Amino acid sequence: ANPADAPQIDEPDAPLPQPRTMQMVTRLVGRPPSRLTRLFLNAGGALFAFLLGMAALDFIDRLLMRYPLLGWVAVTLFAVFTLAAIGMALREWRAWRRFARIDALQRQAGAALADEDLDRAKAVTDGLVALYAKRPETEWQRQRLAERRAESFDARALLTLAEAELMAPLDQQARREIEAASRTVAATTALVPLALVDVVAALAANLRMIRRMAEIYGGRAGAVGGWRLARTVMTHLIATGAVAAGDDLIQTVAGGGVLAKLSRRFGEGLVNGALTARVGIAAMEVCRPLPFLAQPRPKVGSLVSRALTGLFSADDRRG
Repeated sequence: ANPADAPQIDEPDAPLPQPRTMQMVTRLVGRPPSRLTRLFLNAGGALFAFLLGMAALDFIDRLLMRYPLLGWVAVTLFAVFTLAAIGMALREWRAWRRFARIDALQRQAGAALADEDLDRAKAVTDGLVALYAKRPETEWQRQRLAERRAESFDARALLTLAEAELMAPLDQQARREIEAASRTVAATTALVPLALVDVVAALAANLRMIRRMAEIYGGRAGAVGGWRLARTVMTHLIATGAVAAGDDLIQTVAGGGVLAKLSRRFGEGLVNGALTARVGIAAMEVCRPLPFLAQPRPKVGSLVSRALTGLFSADDRRG
C-alpha cells in the first residue's frame, strides 16, 4: 500500500494562545491596594522619611562640631536635596492640576452634548484653546478653529469642529505610540524566552505608552502621577473584561490561520500586542479632552496590523 494514499488525519485545533504576560501586567498595575495596605505603606514611608531626616540632621550636627568645613558642605548638599524634593513635589502637583483640568473638560463636553448647551460647548472650546495655547505645533489648528467656530450653531457641531481641528493631529501621534508599544510587547514576548523578563518589558512599554498619551493630550505625568494614571487605565480594563483574549480578537489581528503557522510563543506575542493596543485605546479615552465624535475611534485590528508590519513575513500575514 502506498502511504501517500492514506487519508489525512486532521489534528484537533490547538488551544488559543493566552495573553499571560499582559494579564500579569494588568494585575500588577490595576489591582488597588486595600485600605490597610495603603495605611501601612503611607505610615511606613512617613516613618522612614522621618528617621532618615533625623539621622541626617544628627550626622550634620556632629560633623559641624568636629569638621566645620565638611559640615557646611553637608548642609549645602542637604539643602539642595530638600529643594529638589520640594521641586519634584510641585511638579507632581502641577501634573495633577493639568489632569484635573482635562477631566473637567471631559465632563463639561459630555454635559454640553447631553443638554445640547451651546454656551457650555463654547466654554469647552475656549478651555481646549487655552490648554494648547503654549504648544507651537497647534498654532495653525487654533487659528482655523477661531476662524470657523462662528459657523457652528449647536453644541455638537462646535465640539465636532474642535475635535477635527485640535484632536485629529494628536490622535495620529497617539496611534503611532500605540503601534510602537504593541510592536515592542509582541516582539519581546515572541523572542525572549524568560517569563519575568517579558513581563518587565511589557510593563515598561505600557507605562511609557500611557505617559506619552498624557503628554500628547496635554498632561505631564510625573513618576507618581504616571503610575496612578496607569492604575486608572488598567482598572478600567479589568472592570470591563478587556484583558481576556477571545476568538474575535485573534481573528481580527491574525486574519485567520496564521497562528497555526507560528509557534505558541509567537501566538502569545501577537495577543499580548493586541491587548497592549487595547490599553493604548483606553489611555486615549482617559487622556483625551473630548469624546470621539466625528473622528473614528481606533480599532485594535488596524493598529496591530500596522504595528506588526515587518515583524512577521508577508507570507505569514497572508495566512
